[in-house]
Amino acid sequence: MTDTTTRTPRRDATQNRAALIDAAKVVLNQNPDAPLETIAAEAGLSRRSVYGHFASRDDLLRELVSVGSRRVAAALEAVTHPDPLVRLALIASRLWHEVEDVRVMTVFTVRSGLKHHIDEALEPLRRGVLDAIHTGRDDGTIRDDISAERLARLMEDAMFSVLEESTEHPLPEADGHRLVILSTLGSIGLGWKDANRFVDSHPELAWKAAS
Repeated sequence: MTDTTTRTPRRDATQNRAALIDAAKVVLNQNPDAPLETIAAEAGLSRRSVYGHFASRDDLLRELVSVGSRRVAAALEAVTHPDPLVRLALIASRLWHEVEDVRVMTVFTVRSGLKHHIDEALEPLRRGVLDAIHTGRDDGTIRDDISAERLARLMEDAMFSVLEESTEHPLPEADGHRLVILSTLGSIGLGWKDANRFVDSHPELAWKAAS
């Protein structure tokens, strides 16, 4: 008798590894402390099969962080504008767009011991931020009472603080977009009224819903 049962083809190792990373994004966005079993189940795999790809949960997290940070860094490096304030504001808004759907994981990464895993990927971006800060200091639009390096770190902290706030108290996407820009502009020296006027006067900083 001929077996006519249709069987689902087994995914190869590359597909399984990608499925685990995608599942980790979903699960850890909902619960940063989720166990490996939950991630494996989301990927349609057994916990045992996970170890063929990652020796531990921490190894999976490190891979997730590395892949995500490279993707975000590539997107942010593409941001350019002759006005240093606009450029920094665009970097902030692009960050919100890139990680809004996984902001819990982003905050988890930045606030945990895994932060050093994103530093190398973000280094080109940070050089671009410093360049914009120096340009703004030279033309008088960015505060110069503290070092540019410290100002860049404060700006980065301001952006991630908005992500953390939106995790604990969810924000509509458009509101989060504006808040991350205002927080960035505030960290580099603009008062809140000036920052709001600046955003309103630059159409390129307006919220654009994903199509």
